[in-house]
Amino acid sequence: MDIKIEFNGEIEEAEIVELYRANHWSSAEKPEQLLPALRNSHTLVTARIDGELVGVGNAISDGHLVVYYPHMLVHPSKHGKGIGRKMMEAMQSIYGGFHQQMLTADGEAIEFYKALGFERAGKTEPMWVYAGTEH
Repeated sequence: MDIKIEFNGEIEEAEIVELYRANHWSSAEKPEQLLPALRNSHTLVTARIDGELVGVGNAISDGHLVVYYPHMLVHPSKHGKGIGRKMMEAMQSIYGGFHQQMLTADGEAIEFYKALGFERAGKTEPMWVYAGTEH
């Protein structure tokens, strides 16, 4: 399986919506907001197998000290094949030396990110104005 990781590559609405729907993320129902959000990220990383989009992730950053990874998705049929790890390694090639790298993880993603070296920061608590039933 040849996984092609690309920075700031082209993404099409249909393939993004399909990937988000496959992961049950409500952002799939807001493509008019989702596509510009991804395209205007500080960094966008995509993973493709034989041209098919199988993963996407983005970073929002000040470019110097802080980076936040809001979206990191791999198609459920491709979980466990190292795709998410390769996308995060690509992000680390840019942001690895930053003072703060942040993300919000839930469910099975928690153990995935722990395996990549992420951990809870001290006594911090995630806080947001957000409908908790949505991704």
